Amino acid sequence: MAAKKILMICGDYCEDYETMVPFQALMAVGHTVHAVCPDKVAGDKIKTAIHDFEGAQTYSEKPGHNFALNASFAEIKLENYDALVLPGGRGPEYLRTYPAVVAMVKHFFDRNKPVAAICHAAQLLAAADVLKKRTCSAYPACRIDVERAGGTYAEIDIEDAYTDGNLVSAPAWPAHPEWIAQFLVLLGTKITH
Repeated sequence: MAAKKILMICGDYCEDYETMVPFQALMAVGHTVHAVCPDKVAGDKIKTAIHDFEGAQTYSEKPGHNFALNASFAEIKLENYDALVLPGGRGPEYLRTYPAVVAMVKHFFDRNKPVAAICHAAQLLAAADVLKKRTCSAYPACRIDVERAGGTYAEIDIEDAYTDGNLVSAPAWPAHPEWIAQFLVLLGTKITH
């Protein structure tokens, strides 16, 4: 397996686990991951949020870790990246207002490069208009975003993930084992025991 170069677009209040876990797991298996945020440079930090499922009508939110970015958004050359990771949380809500971020997402779909999106990242996929005739999972409150963007919402267990072509999606961080495993398949990553 050749190591891949992966871009992660995140922002303040992206979900802590959905940012840190894939970032670390993909590096642990030998890939290079560059985490970026609009208007920030390598070494800057973003605030993350921890979302939990505690029996309320929606998730609860607590402060997460400060996550250090390791690449500068303005210096990204998309042609140098093999894949894209989009964490969920509240970050996608404002990331979708940046035309440059939307263009980056479109780049990966236009070239059929692997994309891993989780939770509220579906809001960013909808803004990039890449969900038409696709099936995509997301946090249940984002079902309307998927459907209004012309996609089919994958109603799966919170611990499951769904692959449609180059897109691997999942409802939330409890799906990490399935979501990351399915993304590794798209990347061509082989892990042997």
